[in-house]
Amino acid sequence: MTTERAGIPAKYKWDLSAIYRDEAAFSAEFSETEKLIAEYPKHESTMLGSPQALAAALADHFAIDRKLAKLYEYAARNFDVDTSVNSWQAQVAKVINLNSRFTAASYFVSPYILKLDATTLEEWYREYPELEKYRRIIEVELRRKPYMLSDECEKLLAGMSQGLDTHDGIYSILTDCDMQFGKIRDEEGKLVELTDSSYVKFLMSKNRRVRRAAFTKLYRVYGQFGNTIATILNGFIKEKATLTKLRGYENSLFASTFADEVTPEIYNNLIDTVNRNLEVLFDYYDLKREVLGVSKLHMYDVYAPLIADYDRDYSYEEARDEVLEATKIFGEEYYETLRAGLLERGWVDVYPNKGKRGGAYSGGSYDTEPYILLNFNGKFDDVLTLAHEVGHSMHSYFSHKSNEFHLSNYTIFVAEVASTVNELVLAAKKLRESENDLEKLSVLNHIMETFKGTLFRQTMFAEFERDIYALVEANEPLTREVLCEKYYALVKKYFGPRVVVDKQISMEWMRIPHFYYNFYVYKYATCISAASSVMKKINERGDEYINKYIDFLKCGNSKSPLESLMVAEIDMTKPVVIEDAVSVFAETVRQFREIAGRLGMIKVSEKN
Repeated sequence: MTTERAGIPAKYKWDLSAIYRDEAAFSAEFSETEKLIAEYPKHESTMLGSPQALAAALADHFAIDRKLAKLYEYAARNFDVDTSVNSWQAQVAKVINLNSRFTAASYFVSPYILKLDATTLEEWYREYPELEKYRRIIEVELRRKPYMLSDECEKLLAGMSQGLDTHDGIYSILTDCDMQFGKIRDEEGKLVELTDSSYVKFLMSKNRRVRRAAFTKLYRVYGQFGNTIATILNGFIKEKATLTKLRGYENSLFASTFADEVTPEIYNNLIDTVNRNLEVLFDYYDLKREVLGVSKLHMYDVYAPLIADYDRDYSYEEARDEVLEATKIFGEEYYETLRAGLLERGWVDVYPNKGKRGGAYSGGSYDTEPYILLNFNGKFDDVLTLAHEVGHSMHSYFSHKSNEFHLSNYTIFVAEVASTVNELVLAAKKLRESENDLEKLSVLNHIMETFKGTLFRQTMFAEFERDIYALVEANEPLTREVLCEKYYALVKKYFGPRVVVDKQISMEWMRIPHFYYNFYVYKYATCISAASSVMKKINERGDEYINKYIDFLKCGNSKSPLESLMVAEIDMTKPVVIEDAVSVFAETVRQFREIAGRLGMIKVSEKN
């Protein structure tokens, strides 16, 4: 039975009184922010009159943004730990509404900046040096200038946006609400409900009959809706491609990477480098087939566990201390800040309780602690999750400390680097220190599964996405047949000649919501690659390199993501960064095979 929130000791709850001492203080800041928003339109008539006026408009804008972030942090964190409290749900909605009101009140800021020319701006920077601190923000905005339409067209598109951005919502309602998958028999022979979310759990069953039944039944149902889902995806991509063309971008991939401040070359380098190194992924599937003891590995086998979960339980204190010990390598400031956050400053909300949001995340705003939500259950995965979220929080700590508010938020392109580095650091420490082969296999298995899913699978998705956008931009229709054929060919390429690529997997694209995120998934693969390269340099160069890595964490948004990574000597234009990730995966497979062989885990194949 899930514990009530009141039954969780205070030392395992985050301390949100550090944001506002009580709800009265929250309400007072809310009212003050409302007044500032009401006054903000005064800048519309003066903003472009002088460098002083532009700086004042931007200063007031970011001051309001900063207050809104703090208000949201307080309301959202309170709501997330007990979603049954309607008052906190209402407070979250109020802050979101207030933010929308500010968006409306400050609508003119972006288009007004776009009216400025480079010559005028350079004169203004010299005339009023206070404006210089906003140069990066202004330059990022001005990058869009060549792709902006007339004021009339921009207003028209803005008015149409709510009606245009509907495909992902339709897809979500269809797959989450309308599609029913029926029941299958579980490991004990009981009839249980099959859902899109429980499907993965069934694919990880040790019972092959259960895996096959879930796989077959799920895709039988998806097959009944294939034409509908193809039409939704085709409509989504056509919409994006049309807007891309209207704005004058080279193509949709260029437009998306441009928004990330990177280039299509980064995207293509990832795909090309992974494609050249697929043999190591084939080796992994060979290992899985041998450990499972099957003559042929089918698509419904690829998520089957290689080993039983290592049965050690961790207390939260043990997990916390493991993470602290592992992160000592990052230096005194990192360690002492983290130690204080975990032991004294109430960063973490540790245990599940009734009404608490599931999963884990790192939050926080510029004026708050970088809070961490966990649902800690005492397994090694929970220890790794803490290490992962600590990576985010320490990235936020250094970024916020080293930059003014308007430059303090690092971009999504680099967001998963620090968190993944922490996972790799903790895993390496466990492998060095453990004397238990089963524990080592558990750690190695986690690394293999992470790299398989994040490096290889997300790159396969990225390649599929690139190919289907290209088809639409060549005026080719995305029918169910075309999509299934394209996807099936990619699966065969990525899984290799020694895996049975069952025909049903050609429909897997139908259940991937990320294809409605517009070239998003490649960033998972580039981040794990950058993290692997960081780890390699830490191992080779020690403290001298760690100082550069900490400097990267301090960049925030003061530089472009590629420039920030170059501070840590990570050049995402080079294949070697992706190759570093491939090398980590290959070495992990090798170590797992060596230990598994020594323990007699390579089995005689059973009948297909």
